[in-house]
Amino acid sequence: MTAFGPHFRLGGNGMRVAVQELIDIAGYPTVAGSHAPGKAPSAMVHADVVRRLIGAGWCIVGRTAPHEPVAGAAGFDDPDDIGNLAGTLPRPYAPERIPGGGPSGGSAAVVAAGAVPVALGTDTGGSIRVPAACWGVAGLKPTFGRVSRCGVHPRESSLDCVGPLARSVDGIVAAMSVIAPDFAAALARDTGRAFRIGLLFGALAEVRILAAVAAAVHAADLAILPVELDAMAVADQACRQLIDAESRATARWRPGTGVLRNEVEGQVKGQVEGRRAAAFAGPADLMHGEAVRRLFSIEVDAILDRVDAIVLPTLPGLAPALADARAGAPVPGPASLVRPFSLSGHPALTLPVPLAGSALRIGLQVVGADDETVCAVGGRIEHAVAAVA
Repeated sequence: MTAFGPHFRLGGNGMRVAVQELIDIAGYPTVAGSHAPGKAPSAMVHADVVRRLIGAGWCIVGRTAPHEPVAGAAGFDDPDDIGNLAGTLPRPYAPERIPGGGPSGGSAAVVAAGAVPVALGTDTGGSIRVPAACWGVAGLKPTFGRVSRCGVHPRESSLDCVGPLARSVDGIVAAMSVIAPDFAAALARDTGRAFRIGLLFGALAEVRILAAVAAAVHAADLAILPVELDAMAVADQACRQLIDAESRATARWRPGTGVLRNEVEGQVKGQVEGRRAAAFAGPADLMHGEAVRRLFSIEVDAILDRVDAIVLPTLPGLAPALADARAGAPVPGPASLVRPFSLSGHPALTLPVPLAGSALRIGLQVVGADDETVCAVGGRIEHAVAAVA
């Protein structure tokens, strides 16, 4: 976490919270974790979510640094590699595996470490859910447009959402009650409602990952209906296409510099090069992405007409070894199960559940029609898993 200083406090005496560096705080530059030459100007006003946290009496105690340049999936930013402000933070368990990157990797890290009970991040194509799953915490990508993005970078996006990461689903509910004024906390808490769950099957993930998700749902004694989403793969591809097209500015411009640093290496460099190429995506490519968005949203909604929530893994497999990623090995598609729901705009929550025969925890993803139901279902599963642990 990039702290403001040992005596910094912004807000009241309520819940301690950290805020990601892509979110404006008046008087401080929004640098996105960069050490690129130059200086970003200080924000003139608070982002809406910051203003709401302060208004609710919460205490902002620091900012979290994204993976530089807000493009990587691995989450390692070694100072001798690409000069990130924070460097690589080890996971509290399985430190030999990647911590999960993206804009919200630092937010997941400080919550997992117990530095704060809640942190805010952003999720464009899984950037809350992937690191939350890797760090063993809960993370919510709210319904697209539910939480204000005023004062959040990038300024324009058809995918990006501000959302909370927390040690538990209760923390997610508490944060949403503040940053989304119309959020109905009473509906987001488990009151014993008889939920129907669509358990997503198919060749989505490793068998042991699918088994862990199914075991957690069974432990919660939920009614289960097997479901399939035929367009998952094409939705993932379309989401990546739209992310690349919309993040041209991120790839070409560093905060306060207007240039991209040459020393970015490894898997980050590959993603940056892809984004440069995406600058030449034509109108037909973007029209195709939007068409897939509409069709996949309809497919998801059709399932949610029959069930209260869809449950599936957050990640298709265990996080790769950190040593392999440092050596330049590609990080295989960690966001392939989360990007489709960024494309459709549905709320998606990840929470940790145990992996049989291992000390590791994996991410279970809950997707629904509204944020409140997603949290209520997630809370039911969380409590059931804790009861049998």
